[in-house]
Amino acid sequence: MIGTLGKHAKTAAFELAKLSTLEKNALLHALAQALIAETDFIVLENAKDLAHAQDNGVNDIMVDRLRLTAERILDMAEGIRQVATLADPVGQVMTGFTNLDGLKVLQTRVPIGVIGMIFESRPNVTIDAFSLCFKTNNAVILRGGKDAINSNKALVTVIKATLVAQGITEHAVGLVTDTSHEVARQMMLATEYLDVLIPRGGAGLIRTIKEQSRVPIIETGSGNVSIYVDEFADLDMATKIVINAKVQRPSVCNAAESLVVHEKVAAAFLPKLQKAIDAVQPVDFRLDDIAINLMTGTPATDADFSTEYLDYTMSVKVVSDLDQAIAHINHYGTKHSESIITDNIAHAEQFQAQIDAAAVYVNASTRFTDGFAFGFGAEIGISTQKLHARGPMGLEALTSYKYLINGTGQTRG
Repeated sequence: MIGTLGKHAKTAAFELAKLSTLEKNALLHALAQALIAETDFIVLENAKDLAHAQDNGVNDIMVDRLRLTAERILDMAEGIRQVATLADPVGQVMTGFTNLDGLKVLQTRVPIGVIGMIFESRPNVTIDAFSLCFKTNNAVILRGGKDAINSNKALVTVIKATLVAQGITEHAVGLVTDTSHEVARQMMLATEYLDVLIPRGGAGLIRTIKEQSRVPIIETGSGNVSIYVDEFADLDMATKIVINAKVQRPSVCNAAESLVVHEKVAAAFLPKLQKAIDAVQPVDFRLDDIAINLMTGTPATDADFSTEYLDYTMSVKVVSDLDQAIAHINHYGTKHSESIITDNIAHAEQFQAQIDAAAVYVNASTRFTDGFAFGFGAEIGISTQKLHARGPMGLEALTSYKYLINGTGQTRG
């Protein structure tokens, strides 16, 4: 399967490289309309995945990751339209100069070629990945999880039909329909066809691909995200932000998993937070030796501070100063997103300078670490590595570059 998909994708990548910005944008607008037109079909196929998940005892939070509704399909269509409106990075001149030999050198953005994605649960990734890859003239091979296979098949069916209707090769997108681990492993070894592999999912999936893949990967990390409530925090603001970051959608990687609180405000803040959050959605707090005397919960273990719960669970650590807070977050975090709540400018600047993460906030919810919220239209993942791409990965992250050199007959002696 991977060999066939890979050959088709490799050929498609050369064809896609010829497409103009106008042609790409026209396809994306057509796809947005097609998704809306096929809402009933997509929702019907998605219902099969939802039923299977519920029959297998999947909890409500994880089922919500799978769910596609008419409203969510409208959001997907809007994301595609936003990608279409963004500047096309392909062909952009990054820099240019004339060297000592009189050669005119241009560094220009080019497509990567064929991008592979292995992801879990959320079928909207299918649309995000395709729209970003297509806009950057890349072919993409998608391998979602078995829990979303019917949804992914439906979405790729709509994509392929739209491509054909626009006179573009349907092999711009490929879907791995065999969701076995063996086929996923074959994908990790497909260096002949894939230029890069992007895993998107839980820590276990990402670790496995990182360890086993021979294809170069862009690591999108799990989100053990922290919020630090400083001694100079506005506690009403802090309460609002923590509630939003924890319970608004706990199953996503930018949801907060850990709360760090300065000891000078812990006694005032923690009971206030628990009362307010209980009114919205009760949370199972895992509490350190100080916090357990200030709110209701269970004693925290060391593992609790490094866990991405993706649920209504949150660890709480009380610290004596900002340095301890930074050290705690840098030790247990996954370099995804962190936030400080403070009215002290010096503390805010120190936190942003010293926290090792792709996105560092002051007085805002971590839920904004998202390609759509950042104005990228969508994202193919949130990179927690430091080479090539970091944070929400939009169009530029899906390009490489090459040098174009023009001479007048120069030879090198």
